[in-house]
Amino acid sequence: MVKVVIVEDNPIFREGVAAFINATDGFNCAKTFEKYELLLPEIEKINPDVLISDINLPGMSGIDGVKEVKKLLPNLKIIMLTVYEDDKRIFNALVAGASGYLSKKTPPAKILDAIEEIYSGGSPMNTNIARKVVNLLRSSSESKSEKEILLSSKEKIILENLATGKNYKFIAEELNISVHTVRYYIKQIYEKLHSSSQSEAVAQAYKRGLLD
Repeated sequence: MVKVVIVEDNPIFREGVAAFINATDGFNCAKTFEKYELLLPEIEKINPDVLISDINLPGMSGIDGVKEVKKLLPNLKIIMLTVYEDDKRIFNALVAGASGYLSKKTPPAKILDAIEEIYSGGSPMNTNIARKVVNLLRSSSESKSEKEILLSSKEKIILENLATGKNYKFIAEELNISVHTVRYYIKQIYEKLHSSSQSEAVAQAYKRGLLD
């Protein structure tokens, strides 16, 4: 059972997503909140697997809220679900600790797919948002590291797919390997790039000139 918590100030949208989650086998929306000031005192007790968060909230912003949540539950998987798709907000949300970023226009079934994907270690993003993230990482790319990092051809292909928002299942089918094997390769990539998340690994790859 994947336990989900939602932070969203629009009650219709918030409860609508919660109802859809609760109506699906294998998923449970443990609780919803309209702002982080209400969530933070309870988050450790609830101990959810996935947090879905808006960005533009009353009081503490979603980005600042994510930073505070990650201090309490460093391994919590976070999806930003918002109407905003501008570059600065996307970048700041990912730096704060979010692992996925979806538009509120995303159909409920796709939101469930994203929850399942992020729970399995993925970084779900709409295609247009993934493109923005790649452009942001390219524009902020630093010079190559003095220490050369060698990735195998398969690791590089996987990293390129992650950079464009592809999920584990897609990568597995493209390379004709199992999802379990994809996870193994990604773990190796993390170790080589000294990263703890997909967004961080992709950022490091661009900074070190491993991706074009």
